[in-house]
Amino acid sequence: MAEPSTSVLSTPSSLAAASSAPEPRPAPAEAPVAAESLPTAPPTNAASIEARRRSPVLHFVAKAATTLATLAVAAAAVVAVLMVWQYYATTPWTRNGVVRVQVANIAPQVSGEIIRLAVADNKFVRQGELLYEIDPFNFEVAARTAQAGVDQAAADVQVKQAQSDRRQRLSDAATTPEEQQVFAGGALQAKAAFDAATQQLAQARINMERTKVTSPVNGYVTNLLLRVGDFAAVGNSNISVVDAESFWIDGYFEETKLAQICIGDPVEAKLMGYGTPIKGHVETITRGISVGNAAAGAQGLPDVNPIYTWVQLAQRVPVRIAIDEVPPGVPLVSGLTATITVNPAPAGENPGWRQRLVAQWHDLANLFEPPAPRANCLGPAVAEASEVERLPVPATSPAPSPTEVDPGLVPGLDSSPSQN
Repeated sequence: MAEPSTSVLSTPSSLAAASSAPEPRPAPAEAPVAAESLPTAPPTNAASIEARRRSPVLHFVAKAATTLATLAVAAAAVVAVLMVWQYYATTPWTRNGVVRVQVANIAPQVSGEIIRLAVADNKFVRQGELLYEIDPFNFEVAARTAQAGVDQAAADVQVKQAQSDRRQRLSDAATTPEEQQVFAGGALQAKAAFDAATQQLAQARINMERTKVTSPVNGYVTNLLLRVGDFAAVGNSNISVVDAESFWIDGYFEETKLAQICIGDPVEAKLMGYGTPIKGHVETITRGISVGNAAAGAQGLPDVNPIYTWVQLAQRVPVRIAIDEVPPGVPLVSGLTATITVNPAPAGENPGWRQRLVAQWHDLANLFEPPAPRANCLGPAVAEASEVERLPVPATSPAPSPTEVDPGLVPGLDSSPSQN
């Protein structure tokens, strides 16, 4: 049985859509390919064959050159690291340096109320300049009283000496030896009392001068807390003066670097915060530091610590640096931190960087060996006597004799009464 045929009915809307659809455009024609752009067969001449044959050799040579250059750079880096380590480990330098100074802690020698303060904090004073003054009234009274005692003792000496001399000239009928001895002893006792009175007068005058406290050094008044009206007690320090002429630098060097330090070596010390270094020289090397195991125990025996660490740190030994030249604008303040470098070269010799580099290169052979100590570095075993430092002491005038005092109380004492 035949299948019924289906027919498609065309509606007006479908006809309109079909009539409005754009017509397909024809495909553009392909452009002709130029003959030069077509792939050509590789050349087959002898030069290209030789180049292909030699390319593995060139590649090997380039790779080898790169490897050698890398090894050379690595070797140079290793040498540089070793030289830096050698400089750090053996060259005498340290960042543990401190500026030091002597400080005069001034205490009055007499007690009293402060009536005048002549200085201010951080003021520069010269040796002998007045710092402050103590009320002198009590000491002036003591000096006048002592002077009166001297006059009294002088008169007593004159009277008793005249009496003794008169007894010595009398005959045995007018006096006795015992009486002569009594009057002679009285004259000697009066002379001793006169000497004591003159010493008390000298002490009273010195105490009166000591009411004016002066600076013993040239320097700077520091940490001034004193004020007028304070009571100054004998022996109690109440003002401090930094000695401007006593600055030095202490460098605490590791014991592994002491072999390269000699007395007199030039030194550069760079303070933290200042670029220009201070120049000086090694003055002394400390001969002893504290040892913990040397402390005595309960029975006087050494108390040794049984704990011993595997990592043994090098001890630090103080080295005193004398200051020779201070750059302009660099202040010297006690307590400042300094980086110290000791130049082992002789004085006046300043090797350039090439010489120092060559010397470090030669020293690489002894990198893992301690450096040999330099000869005669620490100076003589017995040092010469150092200069004695003294303060000026006020000179005391010699005590006058009783005749020089002469109060004039007994005129004509030695003459006979019949002659008066």
